[in-house]
Amino acid sequence: MGIEKSKEKRKEKMPTEKQAVRERAIPARIEKEIRIAPDKLDLLITVVDRKKAEYYIDLIQSFDVNMEVEALARGMAAKMGLLEYLGIADSEKAVIFSFVREDKTNELMDTLEDKFRSIKGGKGISVSISFSSVIGKLVYGFLSNNEKTIQEEKRQ
Repeated sequence: MGIEKSKEKRKEKMPTEKQAVRERAIPARIEKEIRIAPDKLDLLITVVDRKKAEYYIDLIQSFDVNMEVEALARGMAAKMGLLEYLGIADSEKAVIFSFVREDKTNELMDTLEDKFRSIKGGKGISVSISFSSVIGKLVYGFLSNNEKTIQEEKRQ
């Protein structure tokens, strides 16, 4: 009888021990996910005069932007006489595409707005578009300039 009771007690303890192990493991897994939880990314599109493009690229990079693409463009407002009216007669433009972490987007947009107003010949426009997803941890880690994500992926 004593042996049967001890077996029953062990059976009763087993589920609770397994449950305790699971309870300890789940917070550790959640903590790991939180630790490397991704910041969302925004695509920032900035249109500036071609002469000031390098300045704005450097400014944007100072906000931990890891990738930027510059495309040359020509303004269409010259054909309508709008450029002279707005005081931006130069139609040679640069379009800068930048991947920015969402937590830095507002600060960067405020800085760009200030520079557009204060720099002579530095007028421009910028808009941000939120990304809903990015394929691959390494791609995300590169675009968000997040070395922890890249290191975690390489370990696995």
